[in-house]
Amino acid sequence: MATKTFEESVTELADREAIRELPQRYCDCVWRGDVNGIVALFAENGTFAVKGAGRDRSVTGRPNLLKTYSEDLAAIKPRPYIHNHVIELKGNGRAIGRCYVEVRNGSKNFELFGTGYYNDEYVKVGDEWKFQSRSAILV
Repeated sequence: MATKTFEESVTELADREAIRELPQRYCDCVWRGDVNGIVALFAENGTFAVKGAGRDRSVTGRPNLLKTYSEDLAAIKPRPYIHNHVIELKGNGRAIGRCYVEVRNGSKNFELFGTGYYNDEYVKVGDEWKFQSRSAILV
């Protein structure tokens, strides 16, 4: 196993922290109803998919993401809580990750809406990490 230089270690730590913030910022934007903020977390051709619990669908591209999140946030007021974020750096501005989620419905006294996890692909765009794809797997 090759030893990393100090600079490589610091870069890796900075990348991990930036990636770790993406799901946190995502949940914060969802709670606040900040649709533009959510969509800005995705790459231009980013994809969001939902799988399971009879909700299978996928949307790609910021214009489609903007439309979908605007409609969905107005309809159900989801309140996500994420846990246990696992990140694997792949190199060349790419990474994958997974975090577990519990979603409550803010419009129905915070009753449990669902649980599951997000499978994420991350891409570095300039100096910023973005979601290339985010799949919500509901169980």
